[in-house]
Amino acid sequence: MGSEHYCLRWNNHQSNLLGVFSQLLRDESLVDVTLACSEGHSIRAHKVVLSACSSYFQTLFVDHPSRHPIVILKDVRFSELRTLIEFMYKGEVNVEYCQLSALLKTAESLKVKGKLLRNIFI
Repeated sequence: MGSEHYCLRWNNHQSNLLGVFSQLLRDESLVDVTLACSEGHSIRAHKVVLSACSSYFQTLFVDHPSRHPIVILKDVRFSELRTLIEFMYKGEVNVEYCQLSALLKTAESLKVKGKLLRNIFI
């Protein structure tokens, strides 16, 4: 006879993951990639988060596996990169109108996913 199956559900699983990833980013814990801009600034992040949120990063990390790569984004301003990283980790970000156009162009070039960005850009 077949055995019964039970569904185990973790309440607030998604919000917990978002919170943990944000905390890991703030603490720079378990980071495995460094993103550098031409301005000389850099951000350490997690390949799995970047890959989940950007097909550009996913392709880059799959095609060129490395233990802790340093990715140089020569045409990306640090303020835009920092904002996009926040968007990827938190799912939302507040941006001043004067920064919106440049941010959306950078998001498009890095193939950042997210319906909000696509809807605004159209």
